[in-house]
Amino acid sequence: MSGSNFNPESDAFETRPTFYVGQHDSTRFAALTDDQYSQVLNSGFRFVTAPVTTRHFFDRVVDLHRYYLKERDEWTQKQSLTASQQANPSLPGPAVPTLTDKDTSIYPSHYIGNLAVYFSPWIDLCSPDPHISSLSRQVLNLEAAYANFCGARTIVIPGPRQDDSSRGIAQYARAIREALNVANRANIIIHMPMYREPGLDEKSETLSSIFSPRDGPEPEPKKEVDLFGAWDSWNTIRSTCNYSMRLFVALRVPRRVPEKTLQERWFAEPMHYLTIGRDVFQPNKAGHPSLSRHHQDLINRYMRLRSVPWLLLCDVGPRPEELGALPDQAASEFPSLAEASQALREGRRPHMPAMNAHVGYMKYLERQQPAFSAMEAPALTSFQDWLQPPLQPLADNLESATYEVFEGDPVKYDQYEKAITEAMIEWKELKKPTSTATAANPDSPELVVTVAGAGRGPLVTRALRAAESTGTPIQIWALEKNQDAYVYLLRKNKVEWGNKVTLVKTDMRGWEGPRLRGSEDVIGKVDILVTELLGSFGDNELSPECLDGIQNHLARPHGISIPHSYTAHLSPISTPRLFADISSRVVGDPNAFETPWVVRLFAIDYVAQKVPDHPRFQQAWEFVHPVAVLRADEFAAVHGKAAKYVTGGVGSMSGASGTNEHNARHCHLTFVCPTRGVIHGLAGFFESVLYASQKGTGKEPVEISILPDQIDRKSKDMVSWFPIFFPLKKPLYFPQDTELEVSMWRQTDDTKVWYEWLVEVYAWVGPSTRIKVGSSDLHTSRKVACLM
Repeated sequence: MSGSNFNPESDAFETRPTFYVGQHDSTRFAALTDDQYSQVLNSGFRFVTAPVTTRHFFDRVVDLHRYYLKERDEWTQKQSLTASQQANPSLPGPAVPTLTDKDTSIYPSHYIGNLAVYFSPWIDLCSPDPHISSLSRQVLNLEAAYANFCGARTIVIPGPRQDDSSRGIAQYARAIREALNVANRANIIIHMPMYREPGLDEKSETLSSIFSPRDGPEPEPKKEVDLFGAWDSWNTIRSTCNYSMRLFVALRVPRRVPEKTLQERWFAEPMHYLTIGRDVFQPNKAGHPSLSRHHQDLINRYMRLRSVPWLLLCDVGPRPEELGALPDQAASEFPSLAEASQALREGRRPHMPAMNAHVGYMKYLERQQPAFSAMEAPALTSFQDWLQPPLQPLADNLESATYEVFEGDPVKYDQYEKAITEAMIEWKELKKPTSTATAANPDSPELVVTVAGAGRGPLVTRALRAAESTGTPIQIWALEKNQDAYVYLLRKNKVEWGNKVTLVKTDMRGWEGPRLRGSEDVIGKVDILVTELLGSFGDNELSPECLDGIQNHLARPHGISIPHSYTAHLSPISTPRLFADISSRVVGDPNAFETPWVVRLFAIDYVAQKVPDHPRFQQAWEFVHPVAVLRADEFAAVHGKAAKYVTGGVGSMSGASGTNEHNARHCHLTFVCPTRGVIHGLAGFFESVLYASQKGTGKEPVEISILPDQIDRKSKDMVSWFPIFFPLKKPLYFPQDTELEVSMWRQTDDTKVWYEWLVEVYAWVGPSTRIKVGSSDLHTSRKVACLM
């Protein structure tokens, strides 16, 4: 990656997102000529929009419909039909003929892929007039087919003008789905407002306004603005189009920035453009265009997406009359001294246009963005919303590269070292006995420390450092079942650890216990047991089951388990990108919607709000170690250690012995959603107390957390674990002021562990009456369960 702007070691590494600024002129009816295109690019823009069809085509369609209406009226009068008879549905409507060379100004070319072709804003797919909606659909398909033929890769279609008519939005959505089939090689981008801001409605005429002009004064604007109305229309469109991976949104930024809940809702959508009109800019004290602090914050937030949205400036110039022919070549080569001096002051070549003032301001904003944080490094950004199947650490042996990724997080190991250090210090202060004390050596100060599941040894290194810093003598064991990692540990013991570590190649659940130094025939106990078996949901990589198999070797009652406890947490989320991604995998993976995916959630919306007694992130369950009583021990006492299970149905699962029943869990959580929206699944997180002080002094425990509202306080910049995502097979829509009831189970049959989840929607229809308005399927990951 040397020399790349994504290489942190390179001088060219970009510390901020790059703004890609384009120009759109809503009055343009023809594509720019080559000279005009060059002038726009030289004024600072990186790309421009191009209308597919010309004014000639618009006039032709208008004349076609006008002729049809005239012909229909004449036929009606000739037949002396009544008003009811005129509504014959079999009367043929107008049909738009194919395009001609006068109807378009774009053609196949080498730069067509660099243009964002803009479809006719005068069509009205939502019109209640069947002939106008039919004409509009014909024009849409003609333009889609021709743009696809020319090789256009980006198609922008103006969104519906209103959100009031569900019939109209359904007609629009169905037409877009058809256009996706017609333009089968292009991405389609729907130009939508963030919300219907009064005074910023599109002013261009449509077929409906031409043929069905409104009589009387304009209706008064609504006093109450429906902030989520435009999003609702977009949700209908993309749902009708089955969350197509080629369907995106161009979001029109309003003059007045809305509340955070709406900003986050759009943040989760597949956004291609942020469009900013002239009216949104405000002159500063010097008269130059600028944006408010709220607009700057919104742009900075959206520019953190992995697929950075492009910025499309609308109607900010250069004006059409300014796009004349370039000066002749001789003048360009031999400018006057005054011209050359002026161009030098403006940082441009002579006879080249000065940078557009609005583009210059956007370049200023680009430089003023906050630099990338540690969590926004290119390596981490590449993982945004990227689905990864969960690990099977018990069933599979990990590769060295996987261990290396885990070891690249110093925060986690710093916290583990801090926990081990505090445990050793308090061990001395509380004068706890050591497990190395025997009849022959009753005053032995050596602590027995065991790192179970050592991998490539990072926790062993931290345990040795903790012992050295606290002056604690230890006997340390490292257990690892992966035979390849065991080879690595043997070498590391010689090279780095000075053969201080006793290495054992074994599954921790089958270990016989530590043979004490100087008394190898004596199997002792463990004073401090250290493991890093936690997964994104805390228990999803079978930490409870693994610790059950080794905790018998922990000294009682003074032995310490690090971690001491861990909790799983849930929150319902909207994530259209992940739903579309999983939908595309179903053909090759029928269990895609039943799989808990590990993913660095980013372009998401937490649909629940924090209210009293119902936080946004809620605890599902907890595991604490060590466990006082194990059913496996009782079972072995009755059936013998060699028996694994019986088929008597002792456990809750048919055929299970019940030996792992204590690790099953169930939760039922209630989340409150004041605004309407859609849920695509559940986000899972965990927190863990590595070590809690045993002195009872109120000292803060040593913790790690991936909870969004706790990670900065407990383990800032920790990247070892991404959240887990439990998807829903079908998006679950919910109205405003509803409650989402989430039920989740951790199930086991003593051979494997899996999860089951269900989401229900309830709405209040009275002070004490609540009705169920929706529900997901009961999902189960049993077919992709984690094997014990």
